[in-house]
Amino acid sequence: MLNQRLQQKLSIKLSPQQILLMKLLQIPTVGIEQRIKQEIEENPALDTEGPEEEDKDKLDDDYNDEEFDDDEFVSKEEEFDLEDYLQDEDIPYYKLHANNYSPDDKHAEIPFSSGYSFHDLLNEQLGLRILDDKDYQIGLYIIGNLDDSGYLQRSVDAIVDDLAFTQNVITDKETVSRVLGVIQDFDPVGVGARNLQECLLIQLNRKLDEQPSEELHLAVRIIKRYFNEFTKKHYQKIIKKAEITEDQLKKALDEILQLNPKPGNSLSESAKTNHYIIPDFTITNNNGVLELMLNTWNTPELRVSRTYAGMISELSKQKKTKKQREAFTFIKNKVDSAKWFIDAIKQRQHTLFSTMKAIMDYQFKYFMSGDDSDLRPMILKDIAEIVNLDISTISRVANSKYVQTPFGTFLLKSFFSESMQKEDGEEVSTREIKNILKDIISSEDKRKPHTDEYLTKLLKEKEYNIARRTVAKYREQMGIPVARLRKELN
Repeated sequence: MLNQRLQQKLSIKLSPQQILLMKLLQIPTVGIEQRIKQEIEENPALDTEGPEEEDKDKLDDDYNDEEFDDDEFVSKEEEFDLEDYLQDEDIPYYKLHANNYSPDDKHAEIPFSSGYSFHDLLNEQLGLRILDDKDYQIGLYIIGNLDDSGYLQRSVDAIVDDLAFTQNVITDKETVSRVLGVIQDFDPVGVGARNLQECLLIQLNRKLDEQPSEELHLAVRIIKRYFNEFTKKHYQKIIKKAEITEDQLKKALDEILQLNPKPGNSLSESAKTNHYIIPDFTITNNNGVLELMLNTWNTPELRVSRTYAGMISELSKQKKTKKQREAFTFIKNKVDSAKWFIDAIKQRQHTLFSTMKAIMDYQFKYFMSGDDSDLRPMILKDIAEIVNLDISTISRVANSKYVQTPFGTFLLKSFFSESMQKEDGEEVSTREIKNILKDIISSEDKRKPHTDEYLTKLLKEKEYNIARRTVAKYREQMGIPVARLRKELN
């Protein structure tokens, strides 16, 4: 049964302009150029080139045409002045390029290595082996299933089925295993292994064939029989079960530690793309005064296309047919979209600069000295209150943004940390505690590494009263394994 009733509720709706700004804030400097190029390709009303010299009188507010009054258009209060987006200040070409280089000047460039990919090099070695067409096709399929580390993640049974269904090659497990053995004989040693244990055994057996020794024989024995104890560093169990001395175990471990657990990486290293960090901000110390610069070198000057503005001007002076009204609607939407994008880019730059300026002022002492002990505890809320922005906005700014300082280039969110109160009442950053914890672990006796309980005790002696589970959390965040896995034989 239908009925009428009044209902009251609260809701928040973001305008398209706000959504656009939020998306742009998340993009770092290295990606904003591509985003602008994408917008220019999608919106022909957006331009980066300087407009031609034309009569600006026809660039007045073309939306105030009394003959064209339609409810589908926005109100006059929401309109922009096109003059704000049509600029005539073209920068001369000679101001953008330097021409003061001597022919004798050296122009150093970063060399980029190139070569075969990991799988191409293995395919080349496969072609040098004497194999029939069927075995060669099986070998190509096996190589194609190797991951970047050189491991075969699929079982022999699965490969037999795949060859039958996808390659129309009928074979058996024995044939696939035989071809896999051929591939495991390729360089670098260890490729084609199905797990770490097999990978290490392949490398040890190759070394045994080339130069046998007691240490290598013992190393093979350890990996074959006591691999589980080896991975967990239960060295005393290995000594007892294998009936060997600690010195013999150490020599065998030295041979094992020389092996490559990921042989495929050595081949694919040259084919990897170099990744460089492009900082979004630059902080310089000018005689005790910190100066902040927002890197906008790859953000071109945007403006509304004069061609589209001229089309609006022409259409606004005519009596419009249905097609002309549709054309006017299309052009106006494109121009509005271009203006919104330009404003969003400007607002993005303003938000980024004001947020980084607040962080720089808040951590002034740290940016002057570069000492982690001078880093104040700082959370997103602290900066949000300074710049009068929402915490989510500050989070978007801090995410994936980098700042270049006199002490190095850092991820912006690394400056945010919770506070911890010492026994004397002083508040310190958790980043400072992590650095102290890292120094303690680096100076420990590797024959008997400190447990989390003992690390907690040492920190309490330094007046850092934190729980053991907090120490474990900080240790895991820094990628430091537990004490048992840090143990070494001297």
